[in-house]
Amino acid sequence: MWSTAQIGIDLGTANILVYSKDKGIILNEPSVVAMNTSTRDVLAVGAEAKSMVGKTPSHIVAVRPLRDGVIADFDVTASMLREVMKKASKNMGLSIRKPNVVVCAPSGSTSVERRAILDAVRSCGAKEVHIIEEPVAAAIGADLPVEEPTANVLVDIGGGTTEVAIISFGGVVSSNSVRVGGDKFDEAIIQHVRKHYNVLIGERTAEQIKIEIGYAPIDHDRMTMEVRGRDLVNGLPKTVELDSFEIRQSISELLFQLLEALRATLENCPPELSGDIVDRGVLLTGGGALLNGMQEWISNEISVPVHIAQAPLESVAIGTGRSLKFIDKLQKATV
Repeated sequence: MWSTAQIGIDLGTANILVYSKDKGIILNEPSVVAMNTSTRDVLAVGAEAKSMVGKTPSHIVAVRPLRDGVIADFDVTASMLREVMKKASKNMGLSIRKPNVVVCAPSGSTSVERRAILDAVRSCGAKEVHIIEEPVAAAIGADLPVEEPTANVLVDIGGGTTEVAIISFGGVVSSNSVRVGGDKFDEAIIQHVRKHYNVLIGERTAEQIKIEIGYAPIDHDRMTMEVRGRDLVNGLPKTVELDSFEIRQSISELLFQLLEALRATLENCPPELSGDIVDRGVLLTGGGALLNGMQEWISNEISVPVHIAQAPLESVAIGTGRSLKFIDKLQKATV
């Protein structure tokens, strides 16, 4: 059945990853496309395109065609996928012709959004396309025993969405999806700097602030960071000093939305599985799991052990590739 190339694609809001059964992760690039607005030609994809964000002339624009984990611009996504497949073929040292592809979708996505993902992947020449839910893929990639009748609680904090799911016996028992993720944290930091300092900073600067001095609501030693932006009063470049306490405050409301989704999922858990959760705890994956203090904060709030996956950024991609073995069990939407 699987005689042709088998690949898994994590079509993420922030990054797109391609996993091959034989070679592991063969591509990990930002989900950004640089294109010429007049001709609609794609000029660059991935890291090269991301380096252009906010720095291009008027006729070139660097866009992110995926928002909240789903396709916002179909044509640009299809173009990006074609370029990604070319790069992946190059990295593998062979031509990927008509591969069998498993791609993930957020558990809260609609049938229209799933159809768009299927069509975009199929337009790249894929032979068969299967969709599995993101939390299931993340659980498989993080080596959780998803096929066993025990509760595996997973919180996947991505760029556009946070997926919370309890997985048992190969399926999702209870799940919640909130459109809160790394992008929303960046937006909150941009708004905070604008409101309190009258300085406008870009998305890349906001992301850097989040990585370096962003904290979950826990006690920590104060850290500071100098950032540069444009003064909104006189239009000139300006440097301001931010500290980790104010950044923690600016993103705390979003973090509590995320926590609420986790609590709601746990409330819907069958009592038989609750005992497993106390023993096994909760696993964090996705880039948001790397936010300073996230593990400690969630553990304090829900009073169960919290663990971070070994490779939180790659769990979903690895899981999509590995899921080919038992795709029939996991099948949610197929061609």
